[in-house]
Amino acid sequence: MKLKIHNQTLDIKKATDFKTRLLGFMGQEKISTGILFPNCKSIHTFFMKEEIDVIGLDDNNQVIYIYRNVPKNKIVKISSEQKKTSILELPKNTSKSLVIGSVIKFLE
Repeated sequence: MKLKIHNQTLDIKKATDFKTRLLGFMGQEKISTGILFPNCKSIHTFFMKEEIDVIGLDDNNQVIYIYRNVPKNKIVKISSEQKKTSILELPKNTSKSLVIGSVIKFLE
């Protein structure tokens, strides 16, 4: 899956298995891709080597939360009354063009 954002196209991995959901970007340097965590309301940045942007999405892929440059050793929770939310992790400073209410369109 791909995402075109801020004049660049990023590969997006869908975290559907336990290992991918657990590890995410842990231990990685120079992050240049994204990870989509479907049906997710919180993530952590423990054991990460660099900051990331964290985007909360509703079930229509509309942006409901944006956390930019989240440092390591943090927990981010998306507090939403919606039952189906997802989290998109992106390289730091990638979400500059996004605002609350933007709709994310993934490319296949």
